[in-house]
Amino acid sequence: MSDGTPIEVAVATDAALGEGPTWDPAAERLIWVDILGSRVHTHRPADGTRTVTDVGQHVGAAKPRAGGGLVVNLRDGVGSYDPDGSFTWLHHDPVPGRRGNDAAVAPDGSLWAGTMRYDERPGGGSLVRIAPDGGTTTLVDRVTISNGLGWSPEDPRYAYYVDSPTRRIDTLRVEEGKVVERRRFATLAPGAGYPDGLTVDADGCVWVALWDGGRLHRYTPDGILDRTVPLPVRRPTACAFGGPGLRDLYVTTARTGLDRPEPLAGSVLVLPDVGQGLPGTPFAG
Repeated sequence: MSDGTPIEVAVATDAALGEGPTWDPAAERLIWVDILGSRVHTHRPADGTRTVTDVGQHVGAAKPRAGGGLVVNLRDGVGSYDPDGSFTWLHHDPVPGRRGNDAAVAPDGSLWAGTMRYDERPGGGSLVRIAPDGGTTTLVDRVTISNGLGWSPEDPRYAYYVDSPTRRIDTLRVEEGKVVERRRFATLAPGAGYPDGLTVDADGCVWVALWDGGRLHRYTPDGILDRTVPLPVRRPTACAFGGPGLRDLYVTTARTGLDRPEPLAGSVLVLPDVGQGLPGTPFAG
């Protein structure tokens, strides 16, 4: 159902391709990236404190580390920043014409990191698992635009996964570090937009941002669409729960490629007290 959920602007900014919101409970802050701006942003709602860090190349995601600092999915691979700002490559794998895209930390503390071609060539990307020691395993190959990731709170062997052009959200069952089963969870109708970033709430429901769809969808654990939230932007990119008690849903947005101006495109939106999120897992490396 569509509803009148209140929507506020959490951070008014002009990101070209805002992505990957993540709540960092240790610092009580939201982390997100502007992929094409090569910047990692943070925002602390309690006092409005913000930081912006230029990481020198396109950055698809930034996630907290257990010992402090960040792990980042960059154009040329996956690396980590220590709290003092020093940088180390965990998986340096530069491929001309390819960059990192969305990523998420699995319940076991590993990072699942996706890639895609700049020209969005079908099958040009992949989804890989980066262990805390930097060991790398390919989970899914021949991906076009590797996007949203989340895990079932009932059984962490099951992950939700999006390859955007398929218009599908799939479930992946992982055993001993390998994907042993992939099934369709939900499919968007033509014209509804493309599934992008997602998050899973405490009820096991999947919230997904619809690129070119201008809305959020929530699906029950059975894959039934039970909630639609229209947004004041055409290109929402991802969503994540944060704030006090993980009750607020933050939504990143993009302004790249729009054919007409949108005042809020590129800003971070927030839906206050819209549901109950789950605590995230920091990267164990």
